[in-house]
Amino acid sequence: MADDPHHEAGRFRQEAVWVGTSGRSPVGADFVAPAWQRVPALVDDVMGFARRVDVPRLAQVAVAHAQFETIHPFTDGNGRTGRALLQAMLRSNELTQNVTVPVSAGLLTDTDGYVAALTAYRSGDIAPIVRAVCDAVFVAVANARRLVGDIERIRRGWTERVTARRDSGVWTAMDIVVRQPVLNATVLAAEMGVEPRNAYPHIQKLVEAGVLVSKNEYRHGVLYRNDEVLQALDAFAARAGKRG
Repeated sequence: MADDPHHEAGRFRQEAVWVGTSGRSPVGADFVAPAWQRVPALVDDVMGFARRVDVPRLAQVAVAHAQFETIHPFTDGNGRTGRALLQAMLRSNELTQNVTVPVSAGLLTDTDGYVAALTAYRSGDIAPIVRAVCDAVFVAVANARRLVGDIERIRRGWTERVTARRDSGVWTAMDIVVRQPVLNATVLAAEMGVEPRNAYPHIQKLVEAGVLVSKNEYRHGVLYRNDEVLQALDAFAARAGKRG
């Protein structure tokens, strides 16, 4: 938004916003957000609620998300910011620790149902949005577990293809490739805590075993990638991104 003449990045809106009618007038709109003068206080209120520790977390996440979307504090990017808030709340209470679970994608698989749940919330019924968030969480966890299984299977296949001593650094290199399937010698060396020249033998062994393939990039030199992990990530993203 930094160079967008119609929006101010990082600032609350100072204009009326509404959903479901023409841009000229809110008459007949499906939803009219609160007056812009109320936005700062409303944001403080919802963030105070988000920081509470005495509320069941998924219900709290759902209500905070719905309230943020109802406040609609920015001229653009409210949906993305509200879904980021959802992820931040999951992380802050340690329901997630190491990954971002694609809950927001689960919400958007049924956009009509999601909008209906927000509409119900704005009428005082919180149950639909709580159900929608909980359903999205379980769908997202199932998708993530499938990705973990795919990557574990891929990693086992590498072990069968690579021949090296038990104490060889190539096994550490493989673990790094699992986490970062596109890298160069400098990145691998930094992750392993060795000099770049000492990373090349491990890369060469992985190339010979078909774990890595190389590509000469004009600006970045030689990059190495593992297509199996990249394909698993693409499949994960495709499953997460299906929208109805």
